[in-house]
Amino acid sequence: MKESTRALLAKVSTATLCTALFKRGLRNQFIQDVRPLNPNLPNMVGEAFTLRYIPAREDLNTIEVFKDRNHPQRKAVEECPPGAVLVIDSRKDARAASAGGILVSRLMVRGVAGVVTDGGFRDAPDISKISMPAYHQRPSAPTNLTLHQALDINVPIGCGDAPVFPGDVVVGDAEGVIVIPAHLADEIALEATEMTAFEDFVTEQVLGGRSILGLYPPTDEQSRTDFATWRAANGR
Repeated sequence: MKESTRALLAKVSTATLCTALFKRGLRNQFIQDVRPLNPNLPNMVGEAFTLRYIPAREDLNTIEVFKDRNHPQRKAVEECPPGAVLVIDSRKDARAASAGGILVSRLMVRGVAGVVTDGGFRDAPDISKISMPAYHQRPSAPTNLTLHQALDINVPIGCGDAPVFPGDVVVGDAEGVIVIPAHLADEIALEATEMTAFEDFVTEQVLGGRSILGLYPPTDEQSRTDFATWRAANGR
Protein backbone atom coordinates (compact mmCIF):
# COMPACT_ATOMS: atom_id res chain seq x y z
CA MET A 1 0.00 0.00 0.00
CA LYS A 2 1.25 3.45 -0.88
CA GLU A 3 1.95 5.69 2.11
CA SER A 4 -0.16 8.38 0.43
CA THR A 5 -3.09 5.96 0.35
CA ARG A 6 -2.57 5.06 4.00
CA ALA A 7 -2.58 8.76 4.91
CA LEU A 8 -5.83 9.40 3.02
CA LEU A 9 -7.59 6.40 4.57
CA ALA A 10 -6.59 7.58 8.03
CA LYS A 11 -8.85 10.61 7.53
CA VAL A 12 -12.06 9.09 6.16
CA SER A 13 -14.89 7.16 7.80
CA THR A 14 -15.87 3.54 7.31
CA ALA A 15 -19.34 4.83 6.39
CA THR A 16 -17.95 6.81 3.48
CA LEU A 17 -15.80 3.86 2.41
CA CYS A 18 -18.88 1.60 2.47
CA THR A 19 -20.62 3.95 0.05
CA ALA A 20 -17.63 4.09 -2.29
CA LEU A 21 -17.46 0.30 -2.38
CA PHE A 22 -21.23 -0.02 -2.82
CA LYS A 23 -20.97 2.08 -5.97
CA ARG A 24 -18.75 -0.70 -7.32
CA GLY A 25 -21.21 -3.44 -6.37
CA LEU A 26 -19.38 -4.53 -3.21
CA ARG A 27 -21.93 -4.90 -0.41
CA ASN A 28 -20.31 -7.23 2.11
CA GLN A 29 -17.00 -5.59 2.96
CA PHE A 30 -18.00 -4.24 6.39
CA ILE A 31 -17.12 -6.68 9.19
CA GLN A 32 -20.33 -7.28 11.09
CA ASP A 33 -20.68 -7.11 14.86
CA VAL A 34 -17.19 -5.95 15.82
CA ARG A 35 -16.56 -2.91 17.98
CA PRO A 36 -13.45 -0.98 19.04
CA LEU A 37 -12.22 -1.48 22.57
CA ASN A 38 -11.07 2.15 22.51
CA PRO A 39 -13.18 4.26 20.13
CA ASN A 40 -11.02 7.33 20.79
CA LEU A 41 -7.97 6.06 18.91
CA PRO A 42 -7.16 7.34 15.40
CA ASN A 43 -8.22 5.31 12.38
CA MET A 44 -6.63 1.89 12.02
CA VAL A 45 -5.19 1.36 8.52
CA GLY A 46 -3.12 -1.57 7.30
CA GLU A 47 -2.87 -4.54 4.99
CA ALA A 48 -4.53 -7.74 6.18
CA PHE A 49 -2.52 -10.59 7.67
CA THR A 50 -4.90 -13.37 8.61
CA LEU A 51 -5.34 -16.13 11.20
CA ARG A 52 -8.00 -18.82 10.82
CA TYR A 53 -9.59 -20.89 13.55
CA ILE A 54 -11.74 -24.00 13.16
CA PRO A 55 -13.82 -25.75 15.85
CA ALA A 56 -11.44 -27.28 18.38
CA ARG A 57 -10.88 -31.01 18.45
CA GLU A 58 -10.25 -31.74 22.10
CA ASP A 59 -7.54 -34.38 21.68
CA LEU A 60 -5.51 -32.02 19.48
CA ASN A 61 -6.11 -28.75 21.30
CA THR A 62 -4.73 -29.17 24.81
CA ILE A 63 -2.87 -26.50 26.77
CA GLU A 64 0.37 -28.22 25.70
CA VAL A 65 0.06 -26.94 22.12
CA PHE A 66 1.23 -23.50 23.21
CA LYS A 67 4.70 -24.99 23.83
CA ASP A 68 5.04 -25.43 20.06
CA ARG A 69 6.80 -22.41 18.56
CA ASN A 70 5.10 -23.18 15.26
CA HIS A 71 1.62 -22.96 16.73
CA PRO A 72 -0.35 -20.83 14.21
CA GLN A 73 -1.56 -18.31 16.78
CA ARG A 74 1.99 -17.77 18.07
CA LYS A 75 3.38 -17.57 14.54
CA ALA A 76 0.74 -15.02 13.56
CA VAL A 77 1.68 -12.77 16.47
CA GLU A 78 5.40 -12.97 15.67
CA GLU A 79 5.11 -12.82 11.86
CA CYS A 80 2.38 -10.25 11.25
CA PRO A 81 4.34 -7.45 9.52
CA PRO A 82 4.71 -4.00 11.10
CA GLY A 83 2.04 -1.71 9.68
CA ALA A 84 -0.29 -4.64 8.92
CA VAL A 85 -3.58 -5.55 10.63
CA LEU A 86 -4.01 -9.03 12.09
CA VAL A 87 -7.52 -10.21 11.11
CA ILE A 88 -8.81 -13.30 12.91
CA ASP A 89 -11.55 -15.65 11.76
CA SER A 90 -13.03 -16.91 15.02
CA ARG A 91 -16.21 -18.21 13.35
CA LYS A 92 -18.22 -15.31 14.87
CA ASP A 93 -17.99 -17.17 18.19
CA ALA A 94 -17.05 -15.07 21.21
CA ARG A 95 -17.58 -17.82 23.78
CA ALA A 96 -13.81 -18.31 23.88
CA ALA A 97 -11.15 -15.66 23.37
CA SER A 98 -9.25 -15.23 20.11
CA ALA A 99 -6.28 -13.77 22.03
CA GLY A 100 -5.55 -11.80 25.18
CA GLY A 101 -3.72 -8.79 26.50
CA ILE A 102 -0.21 -10.23 26.32
CA LEU A 103 -0.46 -11.22 22.66
CA VAL A 104 -2.09 -7.93 21.69
CA SER A 105 0.64 -6.06 23.57
CA ARG A 106 3.26 -8.03 21.64
CA LEU A 107 1.61 -7.02 18.37
CA MET A 108 1.66 -3.39 19.47
CA VAL A 109 5.35 -3.47 20.41
CA ARG A 110 6.16 -5.06 17.04
CA GLY A 111 4.52 -2.14 15.23
CA VAL A 112 1.40 -3.90 13.98
CA ALA A 113 -1.32 -1.39 13.04
CA GLY A 114 -4.23 -3.18 14.70
CA VAL A 115 -6.05 -6.43 15.39
CA VAL A 116 -9.59 -7.54 14.53
CA THR A 117 -11.56 -10.65 15.49
CA ASP A 118 -15.16 -11.63 14.94
CA GLY A 119 -14.91 -13.43 18.28
CA GLY A 120 -13.77 -11.93 21.58
CA PHE A 121 -10.65 -10.92 23.47
CA ARG A 122 -9.81 -11.83 27.04
CA ASP A 123 -8.21 -9.08 29.16
CA ALA A 124 -10.40 -6.63 27.28
CA PRO A 125 -10.17 -3.91 29.99
CA ASP A 126 -6.36 -4.02 29.72
CA ILE A 127 -6.38 -3.96 25.91
CA SER A 128 -8.66 -0.93 25.95
CA LYS A 129 -5.98 1.05 27.81
CA ILE A 130 -3.13 0.56 25.32
CA SER A 131 -2.55 2.52 22.11
CA MET A 132 -3.37 -0.42 19.87
CA PRO A 133 -6.56 -0.42 17.79
CA ALA A 134 -8.40 -3.63 18.66
CA TYR A 135 -11.85 -4.71 17.52
CA HIS A 136 -13.93 -7.61 18.76
CA GLN A 137 -17.48 -8.81 19.28
CA ARG A 138 -17.44 -8.77 23.08
CA PRO A 139 -15.15 -9.65 26.02
CA SER A 140 -14.45 -13.34 26.53
CA ALA A 141 -12.47 -14.82 29.41
CA PRO A 142 -12.06 -18.50 28.39
CA THR A 143 -8.90 -19.38 26.46
CA ASN A 144 -9.34 -19.92 22.75
CA LEU A 145 -8.28 -23.56 23.20
CA THR A 146 -11.64 -24.46 24.73
CA LEU A 147 -13.50 -23.86 21.45
CA HIS A 148 -11.12 -22.70 18.71
CA GLN A 149 -8.23 -24.50 17.04
CA ALA A 150 -5.74 -22.28 15.21
CA LEU A 151 -5.10 -23.80 11.81
CA ASP A 152 -3.77 -21.39 9.16
CA ILE A 153 -2.07 -18.03 8.83
CA ASN A 154 -2.22 -15.63 5.90
CA VAL A 155 -4.91 -17.43 3.92
CA PRO A 156 -8.28 -16.08 2.69
CA ILE A 157 -10.79 -16.00 5.54
CA GLY A 158 -14.23 -14.77 6.47
CA CYS A 159 -14.41 -12.34 9.38
CA GLY A 160 -17.83 -11.15 10.51
CA ASP A 161 -19.27 -12.23 7.13
CA ALA A 162 -16.74 -10.13 5.20
CA PRO A 163 -14.28 -11.80 2.81
CA VAL A 164 -10.68 -10.99 3.74
CA PHE A 165 -7.75 -11.84 1.48
CA PRO A 166 -4.14 -11.37 2.61
CA GLY A 167 -3.01 -7.92 1.49
CA ASP A 168 -6.49 -6.40 1.41
CA VAL A 169 -6.58 -2.97 3.04
CA VAL A 170 -8.33 -2.88 6.41
CA VAL A 171 -9.67 0.38 7.86
CA GLY A 172 -11.22 0.77 11.29
CA ASP A 173 -12.80 3.74 13.03
CA ALA A 174 -15.12 4.28 15.99
CA GLU A 175 -17.99 2.61 14.13
CA GLY A 176 -16.29 -0.55 12.92
CA VAL A 177 -14.03 -2.13 10.32
CA ILE A 178 -14.17 -2.33 6.53
CA VAL A 179 -12.07 -4.38 4.11
CA ILE A 180 -11.03 -2.83 0.78
CA PRO A 181 -9.86 -5.21 -1.97
CA ALA A 182 -6.17 -4.48 -2.51
CA HIS A 183 -6.50 -3.52 -6.18
CA LEU A 184 -9.11 -0.85 -5.34
CA ALA A 185 -7.37 0.77 -2.38
CA ASP A 186 -5.78 3.73 -4.20
CA GLU A 187 -8.90 4.82 -6.08
CA ILE A 188 -11.21 4.22 -3.12
CA ALA A 189 -8.97 6.37 -0.91
CA LEU A 190 -9.08 9.24 -3.40
CA GLU A 191 -12.83 8.97 -3.93
CA ALA A 192 -13.57 8.76 -0.20
CA THR A 193 -11.44 11.85 0.39
CA GLU A 194 -13.50 13.76 -2.18
CA MET A 195 -16.73 12.45 -0.66
CA THR A 196 -15.60 13.51 2.81
CA ALA A 197 -14.94 17.07 1.65
CA PHE A 198 -18.42 17.29 0.12
CA GLU A 199 -20.09 15.76 3.18
CA ASP A 200 -18.31 18.23 5.46
CA PHE A 201 -19.66 21.05 3.28
CA VAL A 202 -23.18 19.59 3.37
CA THR A 203 -23.08 19.15 7.14
CA GLU A 204 -22.08 22.79 7.58
CA GLN A 205 -24.91 23.89 5.30
CA VAL A 206 -27.53 21.71 7.01
CA LEU A 207 -26.49 22.90 10.48
CA GLY A 208 -26.95 26.42 9.13
CA GLY A 209 -30.57 25.61 8.26
CA ARG A 210 -30.35 24.66 4.58
CA SER A 211 -32.65 21.96 3.15
CA ILE A 212 -31.10 18.75 1.85
CA LEU A 213 -33.26 18.96 -1.30
CA GLY A 214 -31.03 19.87 -4.21
CA LEU A 215 -28.05 19.83 -1.86
CA TYR A 216 -27.61 16.19 -0.96
CA PRO A 217 -27.24 14.91 -3.62
CA PRO A 218 -26.25 18.20 -5.33
CA THR A 219 -28.87 18.22 -8.06
CA ASP A 220 -29.10 22.03 -8.03
CA GLU A 221 -26.42 23.95 -9.90
CA GLN A 222 -26.27 26.43 -7.02
CA SER A 223 -25.22 23.64 -4.66
CA ARG A 224 -22.30 22.72 -6.90
CA THR A 225 -21.31 26.37 -7.20
CA ASP A 226 -21.49 26.84 -3.43
CA PHE A 227 -19.38 23.73 -2.86
CA ALA A 228 -16.68 24.98 -5.22
CA THR A 229 -16.61 28.29 -3.35
CA TRP A 230 -16.45 26.48 0.01
CA ARG A 231 -13.57 24.26 -1.16
CA ALA A 232 -11.55 27.25 -2.30
CA ALA A 233 -12.14 29.05 0.98
CA ASN A 234 -11.25 26.02 3.10
CA GLY A 235 -8.38 24.63 1.06
CA ARG A 236 -10.18 21.33 0.48
